[in-house]
Amino acid sequence: MKKIGVLFGMENSFPPALVEHINARGIDGIRAEFVKVGAVGLNHFANYAVIVDRISHDIPFYRAYLKHAALNGTAIINNPFWWSADDKFFNYALAEHLGVAVPPTVILPHKQHPEGTTDQSMRNLQYPLNWDAVFSYVGEHGFLKPVNGGGWKDVYHIHNRDQFFHAYDQSHRLCMMYQKAVNFQEYFRCYVVGRQKVRIMPYDPRLPHEQRYIQNPPAYDPALLERVERDALTLCHALGYDLNTVEFAVENGIPYAIDFMNPAPDAGLESVGRVNFDWIVREVADLAIAKAHSAPTAPRELRWSAFLNGPVS
Repeated sequence: MKKIGVLFGMENSFPPALVEHINARGIDGIRAEFVKVGAVGLNHFANYAVIVDRISHDIPFYRAYLKHAALNGTAIINNPFWWSADDKFFNYALAEHLGVAVPPTVILPHKQHPEGTTDQSMRNLQYPLNWDAVFSYVGEHGFLKPVNGGGWKDVYHIHNRDQFFHAYDQSHRLCMMYQKAVNFQEYFRCYVVGRQKVRIMPYDPRLPHEQRYIQNPPAYDPALLERVERDALTLCHALGYDLNTVEFAVENGIPYAIDFMNPAPDAGLESVGRVNFDWIVREVADLAIAKAHSAPTAPRELRWSAFLNGPVS
């Protein structure tokens, strides 16, 4: 029996629906269940062909367990090695390299010294920073947000320099980015599954969380939707994520990739709506079952260049 495990936290709708959907198919030799794990020894082998990871970004113990499981042949959705190494600033740099439109973005030094460091640790840092150059490049209307953030935590909407410096002061030891605001006419959040399937969901980040997925959207230019789908696939292929959401803010017909490091994307029925929910349950089930059929899998070369499809030196 090949088991598909779902590792999750506070979610109440997606994990049980995924397990129920997989088991309801009655596929011979495949069953789904919630992961159970205790202390893990070096000689411990995860009893799962596939694990769908929804929580290891918050729980370091789970992340270490998943890396060990992957090393021993379990297919993990998403790859815990690359997920551990990725960050949002690199995402933007990669997007620009790939020709996907992104807003002007700068990475900034920590406002306060990271724990265990002093001013001597920062001797290579330019001081004072050339703030005029920063604002000339990005502008005074933007977003200040963490390099490794998520869920809109510690994100500041900036309208002028005074607001910027006030927000920067509040960032303390976080590493932050400052990004030009897009005056968007349309906004899309796209599920990407298996680096093949894309579901484009009209979305409005200005609304309360439970109202952000637009259930009765207007008609959109087919050429715009085609570019959004193409760019979403381009990004996920390059990053190697099997499950992700990619967000685009559209200004003057140009879709700017805003956020695309979401390897455990929101899939709550209460927020995404029934139609989107049913789609993501079905597609993730298809992906997990396909991976279970081919499991166990030998791990890829465990070097970062391999995860970016580059040469290993």
